[in-house]
Amino acid sequence: MNPPTWLLNLLAPVAVRISGAGAAIAPAIGARGVRNFAIVGAALALLLHTTVRADTRVDALPPTTPASAVPAAATPAAASPAAAAPAAATSPADADTGEVITQDLDWFDAARKRAVPVRLYLPAAAAANRPLPLVVFSHGIGGSRRGYSYLGRYFASQGYASLHLQHVGSDRSLWSGNMFGLIGRLQSAAQEEEAIARVGDLRFALDQVLAGAELAPKIDATRIVAAGHSYGANTMLLAVGARVERNGRVIELTDPRLKAAIILSAPPFYGEPDPAKILSAIKVPTLHITATEDVIKIPGYYSGAEDRIAVYDATGGTRKLLAVFEGGSHSMFTDRAGTGGASLNPQVKTATRELALAFMKSVFDREEAALAIWPKRFAGILSRFTASGH
Repeated sequence: MNPPTWLLNLLAPVAVRISGAGAAIAPAIGARGVRNFAIVGAALALLLHTTVRADTRVDALPPTTPASAVPAAATPAAASPAAAAPAAATSPADADTGEVITQDLDWFDAARKRAVPVRLYLPAAAAANRPLPLVVFSHGIGGSRRGYSYLGRYFASQGYASLHLQHVGSDRSLWSGNMFGLIGRLQSAAQEEEAIARVGDLRFALDQVLAGAELAPKIDATRIVAAGHSYGANTMLLAVGARVERNGRVIELTDPRLKAAIILSAPPFYGEPDPAKILSAIKVPTLHITATEDVIKIPGYYSGAEDRIAVYDATGGTRKLLAVFEGGSHSMFTDRAGTGGASLNPQVKTATRELALAFMKSVFDREEAALAIWPKRFAGILSRFTASGH
């Protein structure tokens, strides 16, 4: 259930503290350490503001617990039949797109002693001799592998595989258990260890996919895209080259297997006066999507839509695109219906998935037609569209 209003008000100061320097919560790791990269706090504040339901689908996962992990699936060769079995059929809501198969896989990273549940969307009619490009998606704080299904199913219907991660240290299990322990759980999710562990989840999941006897032949390892929303967007920025320091040393989290990134509503890097110092090292093509009302606003804390623009401006690379929708909200990029406007919400979802697909086709296939016409098709809901580089 959603946290009650009184609890949201109680947690607001906690969100503010986490979003800032974080000295009262995070361990002392240096002025320019991962503590300063307090993206978790921004996502926390945002989630409190939007009543914290990124996954409002009827089929939302139960909270993840250690018992839900499948240790036998620590390597692809050891994956259990139950973990590899299809978990759901094509949704009627996606009948207008291609037929899609979904698989829930409950992997376990023995080296880190951490469960890595994922949901994989695949086109049902994929050619056996033609490997698929892969999108790897990271959810915002409090989400799960079942979120952002409007993207996963669409990508699969268009000939892409889409792997949706679930980060057990910051997933929807945060909202389970004793309500009075919620603050502690949120604080734990806001630690530097979880920010780094999320990138570890990505690495492990890619290892599983690309080394597995069943999945590896289906995936084109040269065409892998990182994608994420909110905290997940920052996770993917780390994975494609964002540089953070700890005790004067750069923490290397870049995964060279990622060839592009789709960034939905990335919070800023609080505590750093110069975001370019963190983001300018990114070299892969990036697509940034936000809205003019993509705002985090709670008592004592404010992050305007201009912060999303600042992330775009600071990001390096010779090819980057920015789409800003008129109006909306931060949570309209999740599966939630109605948020940001009952009429605008489905239009933005359609526009977002089509832009993401056009971006990937441009990057991998040099197909520019869909990307060129996209701003004209959605001019009625678009505030700004910027493209630099080729």
